[in-house]
Amino acid sequence: MHGGSLAAFRLGRPDAEPVLAIHGITSSSASWVAVARALGDRAGLVAVDLRGRGDSRELPAPYGLAAHARDMLAVLDACAVERGVVVGHSLGAYIAVRLAAEHHDRVRALVLVDGGLPIPGTEGADPQALLDASIGPAVARLKMRFASADEYRDWWRAHPAIARSDVEDDDVVCYADHDLIGSPPELRSAVVEDAVRADAADLFTVADYPADLPVPATLLCAPRGFVDDPNPLHPLPLAKAWSAGAPELRDVVAVPEVNHYSIALGARGAGAVADAVAAAVAR
Repeated sequence: MHGGSLAAFRLGRPDAEPVLAIHGITSSSASWVAVARALGDRAGLVAVDLRGRGDSRELPAPYGLAAHARDMLAVLDACAVERGVVVGHSLGAYIAVRLAAEHHDRVRALVLVDGGLPIPGTEGADPQALLDASIGPAVARLKMRFASADEYRDWWRAHPAIARSDVEDDDVVCYADHDLIGSPPELRSAVVEDAVRADAADLFTVADYPADLPVPATLLCAPRGFVDDPNPLHPLPLAKAWSAGAPELRDVVAVPEVNHYSIALGARGAGAVADAVAAAVAR
């Protein structure tokens, strides 16, 4: 793999065929803990840290969808998965689509968690301005410094998408701790801002979902956005129009009472994601 080794973690059932799990733009492998727990013995996950995040933070550029798709292919090879199920959240969903489009012989089915389709209102806009406008708090935290692990955990506990959600506190601690590097009082997020901005340049210029992609895909949609606002990333009418384009291959699941974060991190959302993953594995 270019630049070194990519970090990946087995979560859940260790003897199951691994499902490749790809996290979001400022996230890490720890975002899949609740989904792995909800899966129980139905499937296991191989949760990666994308280059520039978590334990893969020191892997260098290039970033972007094409680079991440190459990395994911290498993970499938390393796990001896000839044709597997891939689940992706947010940016991870776009990477999953890119992987399936370029290597559809290696992907049996996709589970797209609040991501993967063109984002309304991004046509012709500056992707960096869109990044700051849409996930400003997440990007801002990359410049912040924290005196202790508890201070960083409290920052996440107070995040609008977490504070009023059903995310378990132990999972908040796991998520925060895996993302924290440095020494007190100069602790900081492990996420490399250059990686986030390079990925955003691709993410906000996705023209279309590949029309001829011959891979079954389930899209799970959150009704609320990045800060628990009433502006979903994928409005349900858009998702249903996507599904109608190939109803034999595409399914949409509207997950109630979740936002862009809690659809993966919270109990309600993780349960829905786990059900979709288990169905894809059993298909």
